[in-house]
Amino acid sequence: MQPARYPEQVIGIRREDKNRWERRAPLTPEHVAQLVRRHDLALRVQPSSNRAFPDQAYRDAGAGISEDLEGCDVVLGVKEIPVEKIRAGLVYAYFAHVIKGQSANMPALRRLMDLGCTLIEYERIVDEDGKRLIFFGRHAGYAGMIDTFWALGRRLAWEGIDNPFAAVRLAHEYADLEEAREHLEAIGLEIRRDGIPDSLHPLVVGFTGSGNASLGAQDIFHLFPYEQVRVRELPGLSEDRDLPRDVIFKVVFERRHRVEPVAGGAFDAGHAHAHPEAYRNAMPRHLPHLTVLVNAIYWDPRAPRVVAREDLARLYGEGAPPRLRVIADISCDIEGSVEATVRATTPGDPVFVYDPRDGSAVSGVAGHGPVVLAVDNLPCEIPKSASGYFGDALYRYLPALDRCDWTRPADALDLPEEIRRAIVVHRGELTPTYRHLERALEAARA
Repeated sequence: MQPARYPEQVIGIRREDKNRWERRAPLTPEHVAQLVRRHDLALRVQPSSNRAFPDQAYRDAGAGISEDLEGCDVVLGVKEIPVEKIRAGLVYAYFAHVIKGQSANMPALRRLMDLGCTLIEYERIVDEDGKRLIFFGRHAGYAGMIDTFWALGRRLAWEGIDNPFAAVRLAHEYADLEEAREHLEAIGLEIRRDGIPDSLHPLVVGFTGSGNASLGAQDIFHLFPYEQVRVRELPGLSEDRDLPRDVIFKVVFERRHRVEPVAGGAFDAGHAHAHPEAYRNAMPRHLPHLTVLVNAIYWDPRAPRVVAREDLARLYGEGAPPRLRVIADISCDIEGSVEATVRATTPGDPVFVYDPRDGSAVSGVAGHGPVVLAVDNLPCEIPKSASGYFGDALYRYLPALDRCDWTRPADALDLPEEIRRAIVVHRGELTPTYRHLERALEAARA
């Protein structure tokens, strides 16, 4: 017999309303059916004509369909919730994007506190080593890399270069991830047969980051014929007459390649992690050798940028146009690790050209400067696959959320430790780990 809920709690699934492209859900109908059947959970789903899964599928799985989620105790979402839609006293779990004190989301955090809510931040559901346990990261990488090849194809076509990437579609234009994979594999066979255009040889794609987003992007990249080179080999590639022309070249920039000590001396990984402010950017020397840069790091604002404005100003200064055509900023921190990410984009208008001369950003692929891909919700482009993967990770925590007595103090909640670590606000109060956010809240009020 399943333990009784306290007291007869209801878990709600809100509809996403960030934009018309956001079709994901935190749980699929299959997850709901298992929670109802195996754990006797009560779930209510807000109707949506945009969600990748129809309302009837949730109804058939045993959930109630209701516009009103006020009767729910715990509400699950994916992306940020508009301030006016936050309801008093509820427990919310979603990507709130507040833990860095992001100014755009401080009003929502303040509203959660004013209304006595509890916030579980998915980003902070981590193990004891800080590794994230619930994420869409790989799917951000999948969609981001597909869109990157789309952007490269169109930029090269604008330059008048006939290229195999012109056939790539945006991720959301494929029926599913498998169709996208099959299509890219077919284009890869063309590259193996016909080679890369001479004007692009060698075509080099660089990756930053070692987490799920970077690994997902590399997984898609590997659908094309490729050879991996070491960072120190980059300067000599274009001079190597024996370099194969039927492959794309891949290079991965680890932290030791991206930064160097300001004071000189050898790179120390532990010291760089603890004292990022003691290091400077080493990427400018690598940028001239890249055709595409895929950025997928988790950026600490104390650390050097991967690409600064002045780096691009030098690269796109007087002289011949550089090799670099596309910067895919999968991390998408506005003016963060890639300072040219001056705004976020959407799946319907995914890229802009950043002009290093004046800092302007014009939608499309035409213009002076790199094409920047900065979609901040990339996994929504492959919603069914992404939702299934995410729900598989979230599923095991639902029974604990359901039976928790949320009226108790934060330190007395009967929850797995990884969920405890993710509680930013409880009953309107910042928990001890997140009290530093008071400064960001005050700054947002000023």
